[in-house]
Amino acid sequence: MDTAHPRYAERLGVPLRWWVQATMMVASFWLALVVALPGLAAWGITALVMAVVAAAYLTYGSAVVEVADGHLRAGRARIELDHVGRVEALDREQARLAAGPQADARAFLLLRPYVHRAVRVEITDPADPAPYWLVSTRHPEDLARALSGQRREPA
Repeated sequence: MDTAHPRYAERLGVPLRWWVQATMMVASFWLALVVALPGLAAWGITALVMAVVAAAYLTYGSAVVEVADGHLRAGRARIELDHVGRVEALDREQARLAAGPQADARAFLLLRPYVHRAVRVEITDPADPAPYWLVSTRHPEDLARALSGQRREPA
């Protein structure tokens, strides 16, 4: 098995419509400023606001879900595949329930509101307080398949 390349990799970037809405909001902000302030000040403040919005979106959307080199990485968290138990791909409704009414407060969550499906990954490491990870993904079946294919079965 080739472990040099990720078996699964996905970046949970914010959707295009968020960028469009933010641009429209900043344009409206500029319009309010340009009538109250000198043009250069309005442009400067607007550019600063757009830079802050862009930095926030790029940071929030930089979460990566990856299965490679014997590990599952979800955002900043990482776990060896030896400690991964049952993996379940969740559709929109199942993900909503798993993140809401059926959630365990001890679980590790990497959820994005614009990604409506997820994977529930059971954690079998006795030293880990999280019983499972709930990870947003646009391709839950592919991620579940990659996790199942990479996991080593106990001898």
